[in-house]
Order: sequence, then structure tokens, then C-alpha cells
Amino acid sequence: MTIERDGFPAPPALVEHARRFRAEGGTPAVPRVAATVLLLRPAPADFEVYLIRRVAAMAFGGMYAFPGGSVDPSDSQAHVDWAGPDPVGWGARLGLPPEAAQAVVCAAAREVFEEAGVLLAGPDAQTVVGDVSGDDWEAARIALERHEVGFADLLAQRGLTLRSDLLLPWSRWITPEFEPRRFDTYFFLALLPEGQRTRDVSREADRVLWARPADARDRAAAGELTMLPPTLVTLGQVAACGDLKGVAHTATTRDAATPITPHLESTPDGPRFLLR
Repeated sequence: MTIERDGFPAPPALVEHARRFRAEGGTPAVPRVAATVLLLRPAPADFEVYLIRRVAAMAFGGMYAFPGGSVDPSDSQAHVDWAGPDPVGWGARLGLPPEAAQAVVCAAAREVFEEAGVLLAGPDAQTVVGDVSGDDWEAARIALERHEVGFADLLAQRGLTLRSDLLLPWSRWITPEFEPRRFDTYFFLALLPEGQRTRDVSREADRVLWARPADARDRAAAGELTMLPPTLVTLGQVAACGDLKGVAHTATTRDAATPITPHLESTPDGPRFLLR
């Protein structure tokens, strides 16, 4: 894995969080397990990734990131029709017990539906649903987002199988100790299913965009987009794969179990996140 050795500039708000945490002798919060998904689609030159900007009131507000969120208790309790590696197999890739691995995979699929309107499920283990942007699907998505229905129940009601094989594990990141809200996040990749389209539906985002990974990083470097190290590093990694075939091949070789944590350090160039 290539990680920028000189780190990343730290946003002033996070520098202030760290200063206060250290001054008060704070106790690190326990990270919440989460999942996030890089949705990818072909583009004329190579491929694009879907990004959302978190609303200001949220943790990491104003930052561009990938769709995702915390694992819900129902994710580990779900009895869902399942295609792809079983929870034991997923546990081996993610370094988790089978039940915990199932919860992370379910959370990844659930969150990408809640936040992007993309459903990684189908009538059987070989197919995927098509357009899910109609009014009935939107009502189902809203009910899921409001916790009025569980993800497994939604799939069961529509006779659908979770296509866990459409998710490719990529990496794992843990939020720095000084943050009041911390996450232990598993990163996945998924190709946008044929016939589906992303929609700006999340109440947790105020802007969305598709961009080539390299272009998104360039725009972040130019100050147009604000991102944290996990997003920047991951964009650089997938851009280096060249094309979608290269991305899929690289995913099979990745260590998605060993966590990476950004650490805030003082440097001659000012406060920077260093990764280790």
C-alpha cells in the first residue's frame, strides 16, 4: 500500500479538537464500527467514483466522502438471503468473527442504498435489480432510513437476495483518538449495477458528484474539495489501478483487516496527519 510519507495538512477545526483533547487529558472514545462504499462506474477515459459532501451539522461535516455509516444492531441479527462469500469467508477477509463480518457487509449494502439509492441485491444469486428510483422504492428507502423497517425485512418483502459478491473489501481506517466521535470503518468497492443510477437522496449530504479519482484528488489539492486522509489515500490507490479491471484485481490482494489511523503531528510545514 502506498501512503504519502509526508502526510496531509490538517483542517484547523481538527487541530483545535486535538489541542483541546490533549489539554484536558481526554479519554479516547470507543470507535463505532462502520462501513463505506466507493461506487465506481465506467467513464470515457477510465472510471469515476461517487462522492457526497456531509452536511455541516454531522461528524466530519463539510468533508467529501463516500456513502457509508455505522453498523446498526439489526445488521448482525438479520436473517437475509445471501449470495457470495458466506460470513465465515467474509470474516477471514475482514479479520472479524462471522457474525460481526455479516453485520459490516450488511451495513455497507444498506448504507449505499440509504445514501445513494443504489441496491446491491437481486432476485437470485446471479442477477441484480434494475432501476430502483420509482416512488415505491423511494418509500421503501425512506422507511429504511427512518428505521421503520430493517434491511433484511425490506429484501425479504421483495424476494431479493443480498449480493455480497458485488462488494470488494479494500481497507480499514480508525478515526484519530482526539475526535469526540470515532469510527472503525471498513472500506469496500462496488461497481454501479447496470440499470441503476445514483440519486441525491441522503439527508446527511448536501452535495454529490461523480469524478475520476485522480481529478477528485487534484481538486482537493487545489482547495476545491475538502477531504480527510482516508478519502484522499483511497482515491489515490484506486486511481493507480488504471482501470476497473485493475481495481478488481488489486482488491483481491488488499489487506482489509489491519487498521490505519491518522495521527496529528507538528511538522515544519504546520500540523499534518501522518499515517501509521
